[in-house]
Amino acid sequence: MYPQSSHDTRPAGRVTARCPSATEPQTGVRPARAPRYGSVDRVSLLPALTGAFGDEPEAVRVGDHALSFADLAAAGGAVARRIQGAKAAAVLATSTVETVAAVLGGLAAGVPIVPVPPDAGVAERDHILRDSGADVLLTATTDTTWRTGHATRTGPTAATAPRGATGPRGATGPRGATGPTGTTGPTGTTGTTGPTGTTGTTGPTGTTGTTGTTGTTGTTGTTGTTLPTGVELVPIDISEKAPWAEAAQTETPALVLYTSGTTGKPKGVPMTRDAIAACLDGLAAAWDWTADDRLVHALPLYHVHGLVLGVLGALRTGSRLHHTGRPLPDLLAQACGTLYFAVPTIWHRVAAAPEAARQLRTARLLVSGSAALPAGVFAAIEELTGQAPVERYGMTETLITVATRADGHRQPGAVGVPIKGVETRLVDDHGEPGKHDGTTPGALEIRGATVFEGYLGRPDATAASFTADGWFRTGDVATIDGDGVHRIVGRASTDLIKTGGYRVGAGEIEDALLTHPGVKEAAVVGRPDDDLGQRIVAYVVADGADQDALIRHVATTLSAHKRPREVVFVAELPRNALGKVQKHRL
Repeated sequence: MYPQSSHDTRPAGRVTARCPSATEPQTGVRPARAPRYGSVDRVSLLPALTGAFGDEPEAVRVGDHALSFADLAAAGGAVARRIQGAKAAAVLATSTVETVAAVLGGLAAGVPIVPVPPDAGVAERDHILRDSGADVLLTATTDTTWRTGHATRTGPTAATAPRGATGPRGATGPRGATGPTGTTGPTGTTGTTGPTGTTGTTGPTGTTGTTGTTGTTGTTGTTGTTLPTGVELVPIDISEKAPWAEAAQTETPALVLYTSGTTGKPKGVPMTRDAIAACLDGLAAAWDWTADDRLVHALPLYHVHGLVLGVLGALRTGSRLHHTGRPLPDLLAQACGTLYFAVPTIWHRVAAAPEAARQLRTARLLVSGSAALPAGVFAAIEELTGQAPVERYGMTETLITVATRADGHRQPGAVGVPIKGVETRLVDDHGEPGKHDGTTPGALEIRGATVFEGYLGRPDATAASFTADGWFRTGDVATIDGDGVHRIVGRASTDLIKTGGYRVGAGEIEDALLTHPGVKEAAVVGRPDDDLGQRIVAYVVADGADQDALIRHVATTLSAHKRPREVVFVAELPRNALGKVQKHRL
């Protein structure tokens, strides 16, 4: 599910090292105290690359490959030199330092970077390349996924073994010797003729030589993936260096991110430098994220969470970055971070590894996002680490817009309040303003500095996504309480179930199911029903629970009208690379 770093070859061993606390000096910190947020020139999108926060040899680590800020900038400068003048540059976004250098190269060259999921199928990859207009594809020099042609390398034709040599002809035996001439007898008597000599025997026939063995057939070479016409393959060599300077602010997007494609082909979302800066500055203020932090995560580098927050966020705030390459609890614990980013799937794994989880007690902030964190996992993390996780909300089209503050109240399911520069509102079924009472769900709409301006080449989709007064329709359903704290009920299309005259949130039922000891995972959807309009159907991964027991459990935990009418037991739930359940596949 999660891409591995090609540099990360370490086994996932036991946790042995003790991490320093968030207030202790950490090994490898900069000699002088790093500037705090707001104390440096913020004109540059990534001031860490211009020396604003000092430097150190391992400022950025991805897997086993570590670079200083200066070396990373120089690697990005080399990429910029190679892609100068490109319309857009796609990057096969593996979890490697090469991907980071590619993104920095685009920012320096003023060329939009288009991250391509490394696990995407050929059809999806080709769609992204063609739709974005990318004329360059950047990959690590060690990557062999892409070829410039569809040529097949075959092994050499087997050589024909030489025919066995014919044995030598047998030698002819010697001619028999002639007997001696008889002596002359006395007169009258004739001497007898001596016996004829015997003929020599013929020598044996030589044996025929054996036939040589047939040569081994060469193996067939692997078939390369053909790139669309007009796309040039450009390998990234991290050892190449060139001066790095951020391109002047232009209208050219910094990134073109692609949606997950749950309602059709993925749509391109251009993001400007200003939108990225607004998002990161808002989160830095909400989380007190500074150059004194050490950010640790193992998120994919082609989404908002892993790339924008997890890479560009570190380079904007000056915090050190350690991407562990693989999302293993032991590796995360050994990285000794002060700030951790993860998705619920990873937090679930951490909760299931108590020894590693306890190592995170020295961190100051544990952030969960990209999907709802189940209440049971929330409680387990709090118990093991001594602190409750912080949740946040965002989308590809809006970046991160709502977050629980570091000094805010943390509770399961609450994603916090809007960051600076962002406004939110709820709308009911009739398009009227929704109630902010913490219980009444409504369609969530957003506007602000982090919101994109429109889908790439899709004016129809853009028009449908914005209201007449400029609010973006997220497609999510939420509640907002009197203090402005948001809770995401789910997607309007799949997670708001209208059954028997009631509006029921799928997430609430999922949380109730997960409190049953026999349930490991749960996903709830609404299915058409002639009587109820929609009936509640639960898909569960369970051990030792039956349908009737689970239906009764929800009815007594919540209320009778929220109980599932059907429970489907499955071996696993379909998820995407970020761990989100893909309900359209159920």
